[in-house]
Amino acid sequence: MTTAIEAQRYLKGVDYPADRSTIVKKAKENGADESLIRTLENLPDREYNGPNAISKELSGKS
Repeated sequence: MTTAIEAQRYLKGVDYPADRSTIVKKAKENGADESLIRTLENLPDREYNGPNAISKELSGKS
């Protein structure tokens, strides 16, 4: 299980606000594993204003 904090390491360089597809693409570019990619692909498809919004969403899924 990937924690929200671990996920942030793979989201460096994301220009916010960003939608789910942009976040997933950047995570792949940064070498995220398949488990994290699947988790990010399951985020609601909306714009995220920053890393905290993504962390909050990921934390709610654990």
